[in-house]
Amino acid sequence: MRIAVSLICALCLNLTAWCQHDTGHWKTLAEGMSKALISNFWGASFADHPNRFYFNYLSQQADLKHEQYWPQAHAMDVMVDAYLRTGDKRYRDIYPLWWQGAPDNNFVAGINDHDHWWNPYVDDMEWIALAQIRMWESTGNQQYIAKARQLYDDYIWSTWGPENEAPWFGGITWKVDIGKSKNSCSNGPAALIAARLYRFYDKAKFRGGKVREAYLNEAVKIYNWQKSTLFDRSSGAVWDNINSKGEIAKHMVFTYNIGTFLGAAHELYGITGDRQYLDDAVLAATYVINHMTTNDGTLSDAPGGDGGLFHGIFFRYFVKLINDGSLNTEIRRRFHAYITNLATVMASEGINQRTMLYAGRWHQAPADNDIVPLTSHLTGCMLMEAMCILQPVN
Repeated sequence: MRIAVSLICALCLNLTAWCQHDTGHWKTLAEGMSKALISNFWGASFADHPNRFYFNYLSQQADLKHEQYWPQAHAMDVMVDAYLRTGDKRYRDIYPLWWQGAPDNNFVAGINDHDHWWNPYVDDMEWIALAQIRMWESTGNQQYIAKARQLYDDYIWSTWGPENEAPWFGGITWKVDIGKSKNSCSNGPAALIAARLYRFYDKAKFRGGKVREAYLNEAVKIYNWQKSTLFDRSSGAVWDNINSKGEIAKHMVFTYNIGTFLGAAHELYGITGDRQYLDDAVLAATYVINHMTTNDGTLSDAPGGDGGLFHGIFFRYFVKLINDGSLNTEIRRRFHAYITNLATVMASEGINQRTMLYAGRWHQAPADNDIVPLTSHLTGCMLMEAMCILQPVN
């Protein structure tokens, strides 16, 4: 597989050079897909649900349940992407509406009357917090980052540890009623949140609570725990979890866990300048290319379910790594060619050019009347948005 992927990446170099001069192509696709996200999934788009400020799980109003909480964060991430790309207030105007609708439609809202943003799945709250930080970054609205900080302080960091308890020795809990399951999906994002709260502490004008350095200390502690417990330092694999029996799920490696691990590593590299973080990020990204990629250079199909979002989360953090000029040029070229090949296949074969929907299959676009999952379409949106910010490699 390594040989095949290397050949594909080499062949993509000419394509990459071409795409560097055609950013308008990616922007057109990203814009079409973000508009399709609103028209097909945003509940308030439908005449019979004028105040449904929430992203439906399926297109065509096929599923109106209120139980898909964590994809809400990623839908808002795409709205932030679209707003940053265009400056169009139609995207920004969704922020306050979603801010009202997301907690009201949280399926556990009645369980915690004090805070409807709370969720028993710690990672769900983490995705929400990460989106809220980006909402603040793009608007300056203090309530968004204040809420992200409160979620982290009260509900996320509070699940850490105990550090002296074998065989876990720390770690952020995955679900509050399964306290001894420590997952990559709850630790990578937690490290990202803590690092960003540290980085934005002064700009956000935080008052009271933890001092700035506490967030960096926690980010490093969470990251080091995940690296020592759930990271294969030889291959770059990020294992899914260490369970309540102390067993590590080395057979479960998912792109989103690699995405947030390398994202946290890259964030900490930017803060500290410690090259080891960058090396970790490169090794994790390389694992995806070497071990999770098919012979045609694409990743697995992901037609719906939670897994529909996994690749998109990887793309979000992978593209930031590619854009880092301190990275070795040959590595940047390989990574650049890889993501460009993925985007080209998706654009030419996986996206319905009439509906602008993506259903999670690289080589099969959904038919005009197909019901499409939100999670898969979001992955398509995130890859196209990644291409809009992907920088040339000299």
